[in-house]
Amino acid sequence: MKKLFTFCVILIILTASTIQDSSAQKYVDENSSFTERIYFGGNFGLQFGTFTHIEASPIVGYMINEKLSAGVGGIYQYFRVRGGNRVADYETNIFGGKLFGRYNFSQQLFGYSEYENINLDVIYNTSNGFELGRAWVPAFFIGGGYFQPIGNRAGFTVMALYNLLYDVSRSPYNSPFVLRVGFTI
Repeated sequence: MKKLFTFCVILIILTASTIQDSSAQKYVDENSSFTERIYFGGNFGLQFGTFTHIEASPIVGYMINEKLSAGVGGIYQYFRVRGGNRVADYETNIFGGKLFGRYNFSQQLFGYSEYENINLDVIYNTSNGFELGRAWVPAFFIGGGYFQPIGNRAGFTVMALYNLLYDVSRSPYNSPFVLRVGFTI
């Protein structure tokens, strides 16, 4: 897995260095059409082994003006843990959606907010003991990020976010602080 990650990082660096016009994000003005204002992106992750995690979180955004954009996205995550001598095997699917807003302070720095609602396994404390059930769990992230352009429209993003609705007993995140790496085109 480390070799694959290293290969991908090298490929990204080489690709970025060979593109001639990597100066900025996509621009819009009052004359821009609807399709010129639309952008796509998201996150994708893979991890295999004793702990398997597969994630796909595509987004579609609309540039309201050159500084402000908003959009929607879907979320899907698959988890599997192969238990050892003391741990049982566990497998689950997490799915949901999100609404987001983004404000560009400069060519590369932006503020970000997102409302997420996902369906996942939750442990309930009942009179019969602990039971596993499904629940919708909301999150409201605020934070900021950095955009590294690659070409006229494409680029990579890195975001540091804080979940204002973090619930230690129900959240799939192990902390209210979340770091994300993604892309846009």
